[in-house]
Formats: sequence, C-alpha cells, structure tokens
Amino acid sequence: REIKFSADQSREVVHLFKMAAYFLPLLGGWIADRFLGRYWTILSLSIFYCIGHATLALFEGNQWGIYAGLALIALGAGGIKPCVSAFVGDQFEIRTEEDRRSLERVYGMFYWAINFGAFFAFALIPMVRDRLGYRWAFGIPGIFMAMALLFFAAGTHRYVRKPAARQVAKPTPEERAERRKILLRIALVLAPVPVFWALFDQSNSTWVLQGTRMQPFDVLGYKVDSERIQSVGALLVMIWVPILSFGVYPWLTKRGWQLRPLVRMAMGMVFTAISFGICAVLETRLASGATVSLGWQLLAYLFLELGEVMVSATGLEFAYGQAPDSLKSTVMSIWFLTTSVGNLLVAIITGVNARWVHAQGTAEYLFYGGLMLAVAGLFAVIGKNYQKAGQSN
Repeated sequence: REIKFSADQSREVVHLFKMAAYFLPLLGGWIADRFLGRYWTILSLSIFYCIGHATLALFEGNQWGIYAGLALIALGAGGIKPCVSAFVGDQFEIRTEEDRRSLERVYGMFYWAINFGAFFAFALIPMVRDRLGYRWAFGIPGIFMAMALLFFAAGTHRYVRKPAARQVAKPTPEERAERRKILLRIALVLAPVPVFWALFDQSNSTWVLQGTRMQPFDVLGYKVDSERIQSVGALLVMIWVPILSFGVYPWLTKRGWQLRPLVRMAMGMVFTAISFGICAVLETRLASGATVSLGWQLLAYLFLELGEVMVSATGLEFAYGQAPDSLKSTVMSIWFLTTSVGNLLVAIITGVNARWVHAQGTAEYLFYGGLMLAVAGLFAVIGKNYQKAGQSN
C-alpha cells in the first residue's frame, strides 16, 4: 500500500528524515570518542539500522510504522556515519605529505565504494518494488545491511582500533581549551556547507518531481524514469572519483597547481550551482508545454556529481585531517551535521514557500542556484582566512 503524500509533503518528509540521519552522528560521534570507541559504536548502533528496515517491511503502508522505521534507521546512521569514515582514516599513519596524498586517495576510494552500493540500490530497488512490492523493497536493504555487519565483524582482528577518550589519560584544562578552539575553527569553516547539501539532496526530491513530467528513455531495454535516473548520480561519482583522484589532481600538482581541500570544495559548489541552472532551463521548457526527454537531466547530474565529489569526498578528508586524535568521530559528526542542517533548510524553505511565497518551477531553481554561488564566494573567503591563520587546508 502507498501513503498518498502531496508533492510538498513528500519533499518535507524526505528532507526531515535526512536531517535526522545526519544530525544523530553528533550522538554517535560523542559515544565513540567518549565511551565505546569507533569499532563498538559501529557494531552496536548498526543493529538499529537493521531493525529499522525490518520495521518498514513489517508495517508497510502504515504511516506511523514508516515513521518508526525511518527513526530507527536515522539512529543507526548516527553511529555508522561518523565512525566508519573516521575508522577508515584510523587504519593509516599520516606523517608526511605523501601520506596526506594517500589519505586523499583513500577517501576517494571510500566514497567510490559508497556510491557503488548506491548505484545498485537506486537501479534495482524500484524493480524489486514493482515486482515484489514495498515490503521486499524495504526488507532487502536490511538483509544486506545485516550481512555487511557480519562481514565487518569478521575482520575484527585485522583493524587498528583506537581507544575512546576515557581509556587514555585525562586531558588537562589547557588541552580541553585547545580542543574547543579547534572545534570552533572547523565549525566556522564548514558553516556555509549546509547550503550545498540543501541543493544536492534535492536530487532525491525536487529533481524527481521534475523528472515525472519528462519523457522516460530506455537503455538496452531498461526503462529509465524519474526514480531510476537517481542511480546515474552514483555511477557518475564512480567515474569522477578516479578521474579527479588519479588524473586531474596529480596532473595539476605536478605543474605546481595544488588544489587544497577548501579550494576544491569552493569549486564544487560552483559546479553545483551550474547544475541547478541547467534544471532551470529544463523547467522553462516544460512550462512552455514542450516535450522534454528525461535524458537532458543527465547533463545536470554531470555537474551535480562533479560538485559532490569535490565537496563531499574532500570534506571527509578535510574533517579527518584537521581533527585531533581524541575528537576524530566528533569532528566527522560536525561534517555530517552540515547535511542535516542543509535538509532542514530545504524543509523550512519548502514550507515557507508553499504557505506564503508560492514561487514555482524556474524561479525555485534559480533561487537555489544563485544562493549557492553566493555561498561559494563566502566559503572561498573563509577558506582563505583559515589558510592565513596557519591551518593546513
């Protein structure tokens, strides 16, 4: 059974869920750094993720069952997101500039692997839903998550497992004060990033709604509609990561043009704004009554995913590299908090617009694109000042 939400209700629910999933890493990061350590936090909170998918499957079509399942998944994500990304970095010693470049490549590969899974999820889950129903569409990801958890546990003896703060020497008041300063500096640098996520995550809502008014196309007999085209995003990330990490960035470095993380992130924001400009053009064509192929959205995805790799994969590297050892998970949770705030921002703007402003179509895309360009400029200024303060970026 389906829950018949309006377009605005659907968009608000999607972004409020994402807000929760990316806010709760604050809890997971605190638990990991203060009490359990990253390994045990991943294992324990991942169980809630599996239970959440089981709840969605068992209470298919029940509104409160759906809300409960999403809440459990968000709680599980709160433990997985900040700890897994930091746990990856824990496996490497960063002592030299070459080590730093290796970390850059490792996080590129890590992000590639995430999108490898996302590609198949977006491509196959709609097929499962169409053939077997929503119950299996919700249940199968939970089954694979449980398998992944068992696989992770099987490698326990091979991991570098750094202890939680309570297992090491208690910090002095001076050390605590210095940590607070570091957290404040990092939070200030990342303050504009939520606007990027406010745009990017609309590929799962606003862009899908636009796609429903466009003409689907076939690829080797596989029908690509407004839902399935989301898998293209993950595929493009899988293409962009090796191109940038093993091609563009090293090529520029050899010629003396080293793109530091904050520079890459600012450039990624500009590419994201361009993607919304393309969607604005498509929206104008649709509003005129023209028949537009969904294939044209691929051009917008090309720029959006280039922006994602330059902002998101780089942001993981930046957050881990700037954090002291005792606060790795906490700093990672601050990074994920930017996604939470971005989705809250979309939900608020959507609600305000639906109730009072009533802007639609092209105007919305141009608003977000213009906002992103302005924030990219602000981010560049903050990043430059961060560099002048003597921080590595």
